[in-house]
Amino acid sequence: MRIYLTGRRAIVCGSTQGIGRAIAEQLALAGAAITLVARNSAKLEEVGESLPGEGHDILTADFSKPELLRDVLQDYIQREPKNHILVNNTGGPAPGLVADAQTEQFMSAFSQHLVCNHILAQAVLPGMKAAGYGRIINIISTSVRQPLPNLGVSNTVRGAVASWAKTLSREVAPFGITVNNVLPGATRTARLEAIVERNAAKHARPFEEVEREMQQEIPAGRFAEADEVAYAAVFLASQQAAYITGVSIPVDGGRLLCL
Repeated sequence: MRIYLTGRRAIVCGSTQGIGRAIAEQLALAGAAITLVARNSAKLEEVGESLPGEGHDILTADFSKPELLRDVLQDYIQREPKNHILVNNTGGPAPGLVADAQTEQFMSAFSQHLVCNHILAQAVLPGMKAAGYGRIINIISTSVRQPLPNLGVSNTVRGAVASWAKTLSREVAPFGITVNNVLPGATRTARLEAIVERNAAKHARPFEEVEREMQQEIPAGRFAEADEVAYAAVFLASQQAAYITGVSIPVDGGRLLCL
């Protein structure tokens, strides 16, 4: 099976590094034109120049300011109304126990994740409906299925995003639009490296020892590479995945204990 996305445009959020960048690169390799979204213009330009293919674009937006994101999107949609793929992806909330979380942390995370996802989806849905083709893909977390220790705010908000996606998937399915979630497990990114470093420092243990201990919890015995998460997203963006909607697909090396 070969996936061709020539003639499709994809908006990929959080695309200057990690999983977001890997998804942008793999979608571009499949032929899609990419609109990169992040808050650092210089990094966006750098990634945009490195992508294969042509027709790529950038949007500078800070997800901590949803109303400014809405304004940026209004201008963008006027010049580029045909968007076929939306990849919602942004960095997770800070770690911590849910019992210790301040209400402001929940409000901030809810705004950056669910509210911004919704603003983006509302912006692109008219064009998707007109085209009879749409793919909304949310990069969330395995915490949707199994809450992760010491990530109380993240667990809470990720679950809300998954419920929003399931609800939306039923509403837009008649228009040829699918809505799905990819749930990455431990993936070799800068965020994961920071988590390992923090745990190592907290317990005065070597980085390699903490990393090895984390990998032992994964049946595959290793962390995922960002491209491995991207492959799942590219498949969900394709015509071949037209009958898959409203689902959450773990890419976690078998770590989840639930069915």
